[in-house]
Parts: sequence; structure tokens; C-alpha cells
Amino acid sequence: MAKNIKLLADKLGATVIGQVPEYSAGAFGIATLAKVLKERLEPGRGKRPGRPSNPRWIRRPKVPMAPETEKRLQELARLLSDDERQVTPMQVAAQILEDATASYVPRRPHVKRARQSEKQRP
Repeated sequence: MAKNIKLLADKLGATVIGQVPEYSAGAFGIATLAKVLKERLEPGRGKRPGRPSNPRWIRRPKVPMAPETEKRLQELARLLSDDERQVTPMQVAAQILEDATASYVPRRPHVKRARQSEKQRP
């Protein structure tokens, strides 16, 4: 992809109206997802390290889903696992969820915002 998409669009007389996610379904999408998970999942630490995880994942919410979705995540996890690293269905789900939400709302540096009630004070 071009480093400066706006410049490219200007040269072509086009307008940038949105962004496409880094990957989607298909062989290339699964290969990209595997690469991302391999880069981001780190082995556990300590005497008895657990399964690899992304150190940024500090929340452990439960996400309801249909049985069909769970089966698809299990299949993806099986495809993305190898002898070196076993990927769980929920790790796949977490990565897909992070990438999907980032395509709707771009990641920005964390900026502490004042609460609405603090803004209204004189």
C-alpha cells in the first residue's frame, strides 16, 4: 500500500473515503492473522509459564456468541496453531475483534478527557 495514500489519491484525482481492514477472509487473510498472532502472543513468564498471550490484553470479558461462531473460531485456532504455538479460539476472537474495531475507530494515543460534569463547572 502507498505510504501516503492521500498524495496518491490526489495524483489520481480521487478522494479517500475510507480504509479497508488489513485483512479479510480467505487464504491471505488467514496467513496475515497467523502472522499477527505469532508476532503479538508472548510466552508466559515464571516457573510454569502458561499459554502465550498478548500482554496488552488485561481484560477478560465474556463474549456471548452463537455455537456456529464458536465452531468457526475453533477451526481458525486449529488452522493457526502449529507445533511451536497453540492458539486458542478466544485468542483468535480477541485479535479479530481488535482489528475490526480499529477499522471503525482508528487507534489514537490515550488522551485523558475531562468528564462531562467537570466541563460544566464554572
